Amino acid sequence: MSQGGGDRALFLRASRDIEHVKQHGRRVSTALFNMLVCKIDGRGNSRVGVVVGKRFGIAVRRNRAKRLFRELTRQVRLELVSDHALLVFPKREVLGLPFDELRTAWLSALRRQGVLRSREV
Repeated sequence: MSQGGGDRALFLRASRDIEHVKQHGRRVSTALFNMLVCKIDGRGNSRVGVVVGKRFGIAVRRNRAKRLFRELTRQVRLELVSDHALLVFPKREVLGLPFDELRTAWLSALRRQGVLRSREV
């Protein structure tokens, strides 16, 4: 799977951007992850960063958690509202969960925070 230019605009990578969200974001806690949500005026598309510290476990597990949340983010990229930055801090429990359950929890949290466009039904 190649990471195209579109992915670069989707993910937070610069440490100054991550620090901004840490300082100004509102905290959301779920059983599977914590998240910081920050409004960033005039910067266009929303972006998501995934932060996994060493306390999470060995590198293989940390990388798996990051891959899971990057994939979840890619799946909702077109539904994200503009001008928000999110930082996700996965909990160890995500590794033992079926992807569909994790996706449901992810979508639910995003909806509750108002960062997903409402679907026309």
